[in-house]
Amino acid sequence: MTTDFSFHLLGRDGAARTGEVRMPRGVIRTPAFMPVGTAATVKGMYPEQVKALGADVVLGNTYHLMLRPGAERVARLGGLHKFMNWPHPILTDSGGFQVMSLANLRKLTEEGVTFQSHIDGSKHVLTPERSVEIQNLLGSDIVMQLDECVSLPCEDKVAEKAMHLSLRWAERCKKAFGDPAGRALFGIVQGGAVPALRIESARELAAMDLKGYAIGGLAVGEPQDVMLAMIETVEPHLPQEKPRYLMGVGTPDDIVEAVRRGVDMFDCVMPTRAGRHGQIFTRFGRMNLKNAKHAEDVRPVDPQSSCPAANTYSRAYLHHLVKAEEMLGKMLLTWVNLAYYQELMAGLRAAIAAGRLEDFIAETKEGWARGEPA
Repeated sequence: MTTDFSFHLLGRDGAARTGEVRMPRGVIRTPAFMPVGTAATVKGMYPEQVKALGADVVLGNTYHLMLRPGAERVARLGGLHKFMNWPHPILTDSGGFQVMSLANLRKLTEEGVTFQSHIDGSKHVLTPERSVEIQNLLGSDIVMQLDECVSLPCEDKVAEKAMHLSLRWAERCKKAFGDPAGRALFGIVQGGAVPALRIESARELAAMDLKGYAIGGLAVGEPQDVMLAMIETVEPHLPQEKPRYLMGVGTPDDIVEAVRRGVDMFDCVMPTRAGRHGQIFTRFGRMNLKNAKHAEDVRPVDPQSSCPAANTYSRAYLHHLVKAEEMLGKMLLTWVNLAYYQELMAGLRAAIAAGRLEDFIAETKEGWARGEPA
């Protein structure tokens, strides 16, 4: 296994790329979907299941882990990989998004963010340096810079102020992170929905020569066409030889369209959250297992799926579990969703390598639109 962090492009089809992010704990095949393990667990899943589905990396959440059980405690217990029994790559976010969206009485200054915990009201300060320190204590393989994420739509001057603050924080994160072997710091492009701001942010971050780049501040309420336009705006200004990560995205359709535009990595709570609420993603589109039409349907969700939850259990049984609010129902539907997302990523990688991405996307979307055969 490699002792350093590197990215290798293996194939292209239009703007889309397939490749490998290599690091000491493993290889991330791209395009990649990272299941979200907010509090050191992908909700409803065993780590072995997550890996068996084809996930090469999971995401941990700095904000939640710093509050509970605490980064110092995780470090004393051997680091996040050992703590959650996931010996493979882990990407941690910076905590910034949760501070902006979850924390009470937050105060933003040049130095950082002061906020109250949503758990017990305790006071905390998150600076760029502290964010990096927490992620280092966790033992993260890919560390994200602290940034200010604004909600869309917003005024241009609000987006501009947040973008410039995020750039200054990126410099501080880079200095705090240093150059540890086998690990990476990613910068985050901000700028709201203003093309000129996005371009400035991407160029300034590219000049910092970081090991990877994320596009942040999207999938926060704006229409899909705005998100895709911002990806198209940013993509030419990001280094071709570095991985690109679209944060917090998204639906299968969002992912397909972003891959088409040159994005390599994704994360989203959607497949796990939807599974806990009776919703599944399949080759035939989205399905709601709460619906009464499933109550006596003995068919599995998808006999062609490689996932036992999708090819074994009857829809009637899954419907019953959802209606009865049984824990097993949430687990099985989460399993179905994460399996579908990983099957979609594998299909995208193979299609790019074979030079038939557009055909694959057309076939995939046709399946979603057509729905199940009668």
